[in-house]
Amino acid sequence: MLSTMQDVPLTVTRILRHGSTVHGTSQVITWTGEGAPQRRSYREIGERAAQLAHALRGDLGVADDEPVATFMWNNAEHVEAYYAAPCMGAILHTLNLRLPADQLTWIVNHAADRVIIVNGSLLGLLAPLLPQMTSVEHVVVSGPGDRSLLAGARAQVHEYEELLAGKPTVYDWPELDERAAAAMCYTSGTTGDPKGVVYSHRSIYLHSMQVNMAQSMGLTDADTSLVVVPQFHVNAWGLPHATLMTGVNMLMPDRFLQPAPLAEMIETERPTHAAAVPTIWQGLLAELTAKPRDVSSLGQVTIGGSACPPSLMERSTASACGSATPGA
Repeated sequence: MLSTMQDVPLTVTRILRHGSTVHGTSQVITWTGEGAPQRRSYREIGERAAQLAHALRGDLGVADDEPVATFMWNNAEHVEAYYAAPCMGAILHTLNLRLPADQLTWIVNHAADRVIIVNGSLLGLLAPLLPQMTSVEHVVVSGPGDRSLLAGARAQVHEYEELLAGKPTVYDWPELDERAAAAMCYTSGTTGDPKGVVYSHRSIYLHSMQVNMAQSMGLTDADTSLVVVPQFHVNAWGLPHATLMTGVNMLMPDRFLQPAPLAEMIETERPTHAAAVPTIWQGLLAELTAKPRDVSSLGQVTIGGSACPPSLMERSTASACGSATPGA
């Protein structure tokens, strides 16, 4: 006997619809390094993801099951790509900007990426590799950066905001199979060439639910999460999806990953949670010891990527961090 319960596919699209409506006032806050941070509501993220999907499909000819590569920091535009590509039926392909040039080139060619969305501040890394990235036909540039570095590029260069301008803010998202590919990333080539890993819509949905469980990160719409773990590193541990599921605000550091700006972000924006590898927290603790700041809002820290040193867990931060307590 089968159940009489509703049976719907568990897709990234459902996370986007839920987050941009039920939690439409929650925000992605992107640090700019100068002046006020950029603030974009989840409702706006949903609208701009739709505009990006229209641009990818209509202007760049992205087909179903085709990868859309990103070479980006953690920021609002990267979140938009996180949803636009998989929800339209394509595949998000995050490129790890920390990998050696030869591995990056191999990965792009192996995945047959035709489109790369890149932050302007990273053009110095990407531009020299483009002649060897034979599959790339379109480069979409977001944010400030020296466009002259792309002079003479074989690929066609587009401005992110110009592609989105005038596009509809709604998209007829297709009903996808939950087992379909939604995102992929490649391992580093420590044992031969890098290996591709493909996430299904279902796996992302279930992982987002696990992240939000009380015995995991247990975040709610009363929280703000400082997402330092890169979006190109196993989907930032699921946070860009889990946050839209529960309405958690995301504080995105963009390229400002040094201890001093991170301390300023915490003091200014008052996140309650943060996620990063141990070296980030070791640097931040040293910064706070040298220059104390009020980071008492930070009640929970998620550490991964490598084992958290006992000294980091045990070190008292009361003098520099108020009541903030690092945890694993």
